[in-house]
Amino acid sequence: MHPLSDPQVDPFRADLHCHTSCSDGSLEPKEIIDLAIKMGLSALAITDHDTVDAYKVAVPYAQEKNFCLGTGVEFSCEFSGHSVHILGYDFSLDNVDFISYCTRQQEKRLLRNREILEKLSQIKIFVQEEELLQIHHKASTLGRPHIAAMMVRKGYVKSIQEAFQFYIGDGKRCFIPGEPFPVVEAIAVIHQAGGKAFLAHPHLYTNGYLVQDVLQLPFDGLECFYGRSLAHQVKRWQKMAKRKSLLMSGGSDFHGDAKPHIYLGSSWVNRELFSSIFEKNLVVAPQQTLANQS
Repeated sequence: MHPLSDPQVDPFRADLHCHTSCSDGSLEPKEIIDLAIKMGLSALAITDHDTVDAYKVAVPYAQEKNFCLGTGVEFSCEFSGHSVHILGYDFSLDNVDFISYCTRQQEKRLLRNREILEKLSQIKIFVQEEELLQIHHKASTLGRPHIAAMMVRKGYVKSIQEAFQFYIGDGKRCFIPGEPFPVVEAIAVIHQAGGKAFLAHPHLYTNGYLVQDVLQLPFDGLECFYGRSLAHQVKRWQKMAKRKSLLMSGGSDFHGDAKPHIYLGSSWVNRELFSSIFEKNLVVAPQQTLANQS
């Protein structure tokens, strides 16, 4: 059972970590909203990597469906030599500096992809950038999952997992780390756009001191509820969030076909936590959804 579940209280559930075809998810923005409604979710924040392009379609569609939607994004950054992911929430979608930062992140990914493709070609695995762009023409950001999917499509590997395990995963023979963006810069950009910065999935960091060290930076919150995390893991991060007076977020990290074992809504936050995060920039806010139903 989810740590926040209580059938006798408010049924509100919001998944604040999911990806669409605008980055490395398999569902289009409209499809993920339809799925959320089907799954009985009350609200979403779409957290595509380095882009908010999904909201161009998601906002009018959520309005049409009268479905609650908050702003979200996920940035890949670097801290003390480690890869760290940052979730941004409740920011303005039209902040010029924020959009510029997203563009810089996308350009960094493009250069990294080209280096990975070059390394793959050296071991006779041929994936062309043009092929990726043709198949994933709706994606604003392309990354390793797209390359892995093409490797499967062309018969070089049997699964996306195999592509990462043997070729393009961290530290593997065709891995390229890419140009790092400092965590502190991502936090500043999110704050400048009026938003809140959260450390994503602390459950996944194996370095015991990394989370404590990075949380010395001016974060607003911590992703305490994540995917299919175990109860003892969730309690650990809840305690840390409370100790450091941080907000708590949560979501599934749903990607669709790329991670079929993780379903939308497998982790979520309740109304109280959702309302503490989204104070200014709920792009679609149906009153009957946000009104207390308990």
